[in-house]
Amino acid sequence: MDKPIDAAALAADYWSTAIIDIHPGSIRARGYPIQELIGNVSFPQMIWLMLRGELPSAGQVRLLEAALVASVDHGPHAPSIAISRMAISCGLPLNGAMASALNTLDDVHGGAGQQAIELFDAIVQRMDSGVALNAAIEQELDAFIAVRGKYLPGFGHRFHPIDPRAGRLLGMVDEAAAQGIVDGRYAAIARGIEALLLKRKGRPIPMNIDGATAVVYAELGFAAELARGVFCLSRAVGILAHAWEQRGRNERNKGPMPRQLPYKYTGAPERHLGTGEAEQG
Repeated sequence: MDKPIDAAALAADYWSTAIIDIHPGSIRARGYPIQELIGNVSFPQMIWLMLRGELPSAGQVRLLEAALVASVDHGPHAPSIAISRMAISCGLPLNGAMASALNTLDDVHGGAGQQAIELFDAIVQRMDSGVALNAAIEQELDAFIAVRGKYLPGFGHRFHPIDPRAGRLLGMVDEAAAQGIVDGRYAAIARGIEALLLKRKGRPIPMNIDGATAVVYAELGFAAELARGVFCLSRAVGILAHAWEQRGRNERNKGPMPRQLPYKYTGAPERHLGTGEAEQG
C-alpha cells in the first residue's frame, strides 16, 4: 500500500530555501532578524549577505560598493539606457521600462564582465596546473581566440581611449591586496593580458569597466554568472534614473533616433504591380 502523501511537508520541501525565514511577526534574512539589519547594514552589505550567506568584511564591502557605483550608467546611447527611455515614451510604467532595459543585458551588451571572469578563471586553472603566469595567459588567450574570435571581453573601449573607471578600481584592488583582503591574483592576470595585447598589437588596449569590475568580483569570490547579476543591480540604478527623467519630458513614441534624421533604405527601388503579376497572384 502506498504511503500517504504529506502535502504540507511536500510543499515545504518544494519551496525550501536557506535565504529567508518568514513567520507571522518574524522575518529573518540568512538568520538575522530584519529589524537588526535595518539601519545597521548597508545595501551592498545586504546584497553580499543575500548572495553569499554571510556579512562581508569592511574591506570586502568597500570593493563591492565601488564596483556597483562604477557601473551605474554610461549615457543615453547605451542600449539598455536608450531602451528604458523609449519604453517610457511608449507608455510603459517605470517597472516595465526597467524590465525591458534589463532584458537587453545579455552576452553582447552586459555580458563582458562575466565573460572576462570566465577567461580569468581559465587562466587560473592553467596556473594551478603548474603553468607560469605569462605562459598561462598566452596559452589561454590563443585558445580563447581560436574558439571565440579576436574580441577579448574586458579590454578596449569603443568610446574611451582609457576608461576612467578602470584605473580607480584597480588601484582599490591593489590597496585591498596590500591589506590582505584579496590576494591580487586576478589583478595580476588582467594586467598580464594588457601587457600581452600591447606586445602583440604594438599599441595599448587597456582594461575597460567590464574588465576592472570582473577583477573586483573575481577577487571577491563571485562566480562569473553571479557577477553579471550584480552588474545588472548596478545598471538598474542608471536605467531607473533615465526612465524617470524621460517620464518628465512627456514625449510620445521616442524612436532610436530623431525623426528628422532619415535612415538608409537598401531594398529594391520603387516598383509596381503589372497586369501579369496581379493575375499570377
